[in-house]
Amino acid sequence: MTNLSTPDLCDQFPEQVRVLDPVFSSYGGQAQFFGEVVTIKCFEDNSVVKQLLNEAGLGRVIVMDGGGSLRRAILGDMLAENAVKNGWSGLIINGCIRDCDEIAKLPLGVKALNTHPMKTEKRGLGDLNVPVTFAGQTIKPGHWVYADNNGIVLSDQPLDQ
Repeated sequence: MTNLSTPDLCDQFPEQVRVLDPVFSSYGGQAQFFGEVVTIKCFEDNSVVKQLLNEAGLGRVIVMDGGGSLRRAILGDMLAENAVKNGWSGLIINGCIRDCDEIAKLPLGVKALNTHPMKTEKRGLGDLNVPVTFAGQTIKPGHWVYADNNGIVLSDQPLDQ
């Protein structure tokens, strides 16, 4: 999809899209990104995130429900570099990131609530590919997300412009 525009998607597919509440800031070097969703539910533990980012992303987007925690960062620069290296399109994080200046230089879409300098604990906790609910929507594995500086749009199917 060239020239991704979430306003255009909302105009073109008003019955097929849902919009996440505008609570996210953009931190990655790639302002526009989209892809099929892989979900992770993790609270102040990014063990599952680290494992998944070592796998082939195939242009997909990881949607992480960190419970909205503003006490720990789920993503840092080393994990973001793995995401780029392994072909992930982007990450949407209901939580915080750190190393924001380094992440801003990477060709990766990253939306998160805020930044925090403290890393998470590694307890091996987290659920992969479960429905997550935040920002006014329930997001399931296999959904599609489209993100740009205007917002984040969710669809059950891929949208072709």
